Amino acid sequence: MERSLSGIEHIIQEPVKPIFNINVKEVWVMGPLDGIRVLDLARLLPGDYCTLLLADLGAEVLKVEDPFLGDYVRWYPPIVGQESAMHHLLNRNKKSITLNLKNDKAREILYKLAAEYDILIESFRPGVAKKLGIDYETLEELNPRLVYLSLTGFGQDGPYRDLPGHDVNYIGLAGILGITGERNGPPVIPGVQIADLSGGMFAAFSVLSGIISRDRTGRGQYIDFAMLDGVISWLTVHAATYFVENVNPKRGEMLLSGALPIYNIYKTKDGKYLSLGCLEDKFWKNLFKAIGREDLSNIDESFREMRLDKLDNVTEELRKIFLTKTRDEWVKLLWEHDVCAGPVNTFEETFKDPQVKARKMIIELDHPEVGKLKQTGIPVKFSKTPGEIRVRAPHIGEHNEEILLNLGYSKEEIKKLKKEQAI
Repeated sequence: MERSLSGIEHIIQEPVKPIFNINVKEVWVMGPLDGIRVLDLARLLPGDYCTLLLADLGAEVLKVEDPFLGDYVRWYPPIVGQESAMHHLLNRNKKSITLNLKNDKAREILYKLAAEYDILIESFRPGVAKKLGIDYETLEELNPRLVYLSLTGFGQDGPYRDLPGHDVNYIGLAGILGITGERNGPPVIPGVQIADLSGGMFAAFSVLSGIISRDRTGRGQYIDFAMLDGVISWLTVHAATYFVENVNPKRGEMLLSGALPIYNIYKTKDGKYLSLGCLEDKFWKNLFKAIGREDLSNIDESFREMRLDKLDNVTEELRKIFLTKTRDEWVKLLWEHDVCAGPVNTFEETFKDPQVKARKMIIELDHPEVGKLKQTGIPVKFSKTPGEIRVRAPHIGEHNEEILLNLGYSKEEIKKLKKEQAI
């Protein structure tokens, strides 16, 4: 049953029901972040991905959502059951409480939570947290050990601090969009949200660094993270060259983005594509041996030092050669010759790939409401404290009563808070 953004009502609260990986464990194993408590006030992909990483590794994550729409990710199509597929994946292993932070009594609840939790992550525009009375300076008084991170597009200072933005804007400003695409063609939007996802990773890395620092010093601190800063730091390889040569890199003309014939993408006989990544001498020599064109490797110059026109000649020869066999025929041959190569997969092929399956990167959950639910797995493998999928993603405000009872509120007080739209 689909839901629209208009007229969304509160979802009926139910007790959380466990869901499991195919390999069901009878005893829950402590995760590496067990005991770390996180208040998640962020919305959308960057914050959700950050706290997904933390929750999958054992952190107790409590989503703090407004009582009306909650996290917008909940309603992004396709809808599975009552909420979006994105919500089911990004918010597994978390709990949800609804607080109308413009309400004094709701802020009192947040103050009580902040006094007990280790980490708070928010993604309000700069200045909003202070207006609401939930800024770091206020919460630090209640909990000096709190690690508080603000996740924004441009950060808390600078001329762009108040501008709105999304992933494509941040990678455009950072120069990543400008160098992505084919030579002489327009910029191409990457297939995944680079600033958003890297922002989530930076945020997770940052708050855990803050916890390590807190455990050494006894005090938490404020962390100002901007997604623009994160993607600027991803320019390390290109920036190092630019700072020396002072020449703008061009789409399709950099060594690792189209200039090298041995690090490129080629169309095959069946209309599919093959990737090559033969940077080291031994690998590109293996490549030319495998395709029976060792004459192409009998050159005095390194591929990294050849002029673009010479490189183009080799690339054109390879294009003709790779059109003579299917993609999978080429992959089999090149792997047999120890060549850095691989298929350019569709999602269907990726999720059937034996390596992806062996690494348990596709899992199937037994969801009590929607049945079997496939999701991506946990990307890091700990030998003694592995991550685990413990519970399904929560309905909006599902844990209001549980959390408030634990804070000392009575059921009558909780009913009153709901009536007053504090929760």
